[in-house]
Amino acid sequence: MRGARRAFLVAALAFLAAPAFADEAVAWKALREGGHVALIRHASTESGFGDPPGYKLDDCATQRNLSAAGREESRRLGERFRKEGVVVEKAYSSPWCRCRDTAREAFGKSEDWAALSSFFDDRSREPDLTERVKNRIGTYSTRRPKGTIVMVTHNVNIAALTNLSVGMGEVVVVRPDGCCGLRVVGRIRIG
Repeated sequence: MRGARRAFLVAALAFLAAPAFADEAVAWKALREGGHVALIRHASTESGFGDPPGYKLDDCATQRNLSAAGREESRRLGERFRKEGVVVEKAYSSPWCRCRDTAREAFGKSEDWAALSSFFDDRSREPDLTERVKNRIGTYSTRRPKGTIVMVTHNVNIAALTNLSVGMGEVVVVRPDGCCGLRVVGRIRIG
């Protein structure tokens, strides 16, 4: 009986592990094909939760920023995109320094877009910001980009868009779904 129980547990664990691998493989395939959006949470930061009181967007010294490990994670993210043959057509970033730095370390470029701003400290901003991002992604259903669109933002933003809570440096791949919607294709964890 003990051997049967062990075999069952091994099979169950293998079954549970398989979707995560398949999910990631599907996500990379979608990114290589283009026409998809990679929602990326900024890489690892210095310790803390949220930003210090009185932070200013135009002064990185007042914000919670990437740690040395986060900068390395960002570089590995970019290397992995290149290794996988993903063509980044456009990279957008929240104006927070940790997001901008993640995008630039990974992809060498980014354009600040206020719609990707964190609403962690002011939840009343969530509906407007989320709607603006959904609308932008929705435009890609009729004007499909040849490459991948990257959007580096915050966990609260990604959760509002996808109902998924993601770790630092994690990627959620979505595709446009009509005028104002999106559909999750898969998740990628760079570790």
